[in-house]
Parts: sequence; C-alpha cells; structure tokens
Amino acid sequence: MSELSPLVTVIIPARPGQADVPAAEAARALSYPQDRLEVLIARGRQPSAQRNLALRRAKGELIYFLDDDAVPDPGNLQRALMHFSNARVQMVGGPSLCPASAPFLEQAFGVTLASWLAFGPSRARYSAIGQPRESGEKELILCNLLARRQAVLDLGGFDEALYPNEENALMDSLVKSRGVLMYDPAVAIDRRPRPTLRAFARMAFTYGRGRAEQFRLHPTAGSIANFVPPLFVLFLLMMPILGGLGVVLLIPYFVALFLQGAASVLRSGLVTGLLSIPLVSLVHLSYGLGFWRGLFTQVAGKRDSAQTEGIQIEQR
Repeated sequence: MSELSPLVTVIIPARPGQADVPAAEAARALSYPQDRLEVLIARGRQPSAQRNLALRRAKGELIYFLDDDAVPDPGNLQRALMHFSNARVQMVGGPSLCPASAPFLEQAFGVTLASWLAFGPSRARYSAIGQPRESGEKELILCNLLARRQAVLDLGGFDEALYPNEENALMDSLVKSRGVLMYDPAVAIDRRPRPTLRAFARMAFTYGRGRAEQFRLHPTAGSIANFVPPLFVLFLLMMPILGGLGVVLLIPYFVALFLQGAASVLRSGLVTGLLSIPLVSLVHLSYGLGFWRGLFTQVAGKRDSAQTEGIQIEQR
C-alpha cells in the first residue's frame, strides 16, 4: 500500500529560532504512510520566498502547505487524494476552523470571519460550508492548501512581491491555465484566530493591503467586489458633507448588520453572536483602510530582498 501512495511534502514556514512549530508535529500525525511523507520547515522572514525555496527542494509530487500553527485533520491527505485522482485538479483546500478550546474572544473572531457580511464568499475559508466543489481563490486559503508541485513550479511559484495574497494570484493563474481547484469542507484544520482585538484589526488591515497589491500586480474581475470596503471608508469620510443624507444612506448598512448578527446568534449563541456585530464593522473599516494603503505601497520586485536571504530548510 505504501509504495502506491504518492510522495507528499508538507511545507511549513516558520520564523528563525522559533522553537514551537505545532504544524510539524501535527503533520507527522496525518493518516498517511510515513515513508511517503516529507516534512520541511522553511525558516525566514518572508513566507512567500520561504515557501518557494522549500518548493524547489521538495521531493513530493504533491505539496501540502500549512502555517506553523495549523493542526490538520488526520484524514486530510487521504481525503484530498480522492480529488487528485482527477488529473485536471491542481489544488485542493478546505477551511481553517477556530478550535472549540480557543478563548471566548477568539471564538467571537471565528464567528465574525465565518459571517457573510464580513467576508462574503471567503467565509468558506473559516467555516465548513456546503459540499465538495470546484472553487477558486475566494474560498481557498494558503494555511491549508494542497497542490501539485509541478503545476506550481510551472507558474514560477508564489509572487514574492506579495504577502499576503501570494496564493490568490497563483490560484488565479492556475484557473486561467484551465486547472481545477477544489474546495472540500472536510479537508479542515484547527487554527486559532488572532489573540487580541488589535491583532484582529491588524489582520483585516493586512488582508486589505494584500488584496490591493494583488490587484495592482495581477488585476482580475474577481477583485472588483473587494473595492466595497474602501469605498465604504470613503463614504464615512464624506459624512460631514453629506449630513442627513449620509445618515439615511447608512440605514441599510445597520439593517444588514442586525440581520447578520441575528444569524450569528442563531448559529453560535447569544453573546458571541452579538459581539460579532461590531467586529464585522471593524473588519470593514480595517480592511478598507488597508486597501487604500495597498494602493500606494511599493510592490515592484521583492518587498524586502534582505528578508529573502538566509532562509534555512530543515527536515522533520
């Protein structure tokens, strides 16, 4: 059985000197023949470059990208192999779920991430939604993503000028080349959200900046919807000019917040559901501000060439 299984390389970016890499231990606990599993930790300060270097050194036919704190379900590889039996499938991914053991505030962050009003179709990255299906960059996430190694190499790997959103640009390119991307809600990982309100807001800001930079370097129609939060921020800045009209125009937004909050209460309980209401607004504001920032950042070439030097690859 072991010799019939494809060789899989798990790639995990980590910081220099980082002692605790939970994903490495979890990767070795995957239900897969150990002699057909390679685990590489890429240490450095530029995750896109770390993944690219590890990708070039990997021996696996299939690559499983995990973040350092991701804990995959033991059956993920076996589940993903069913999709890769179709030669057209180039990537398989699933959600990053907030573990039940996470603190209360992180649980509220998880509910917010999984809400439609906060992240639209990308909520599937944070909640197991629907059935296995052909998908795209809006639903798949790099902290839990499997890919055919050669398909990624043929496209030059991840764009090292982008972080985050390097995987989004790559997935768009795979779709353009007629590759199939699969979302499977059962291919899941446990991963805790950010631990503090400030860190959560910074995450949304970074996502917005990364999306704007991606749009500048790799424009696609799929990014048009991401202009809504920055336009909302612009609208709020114009409130002193709009006066009463601006207040009236905000009413549908508050109605949408209430309806989303009610849905979250029914799904996740009263307290976390109610707390998610202001958190959704925080996401909109932070993401919108980050998007405006990303429209004016320097993204020509690598973000910081010094960060791409000294990357170390170690095998676990």
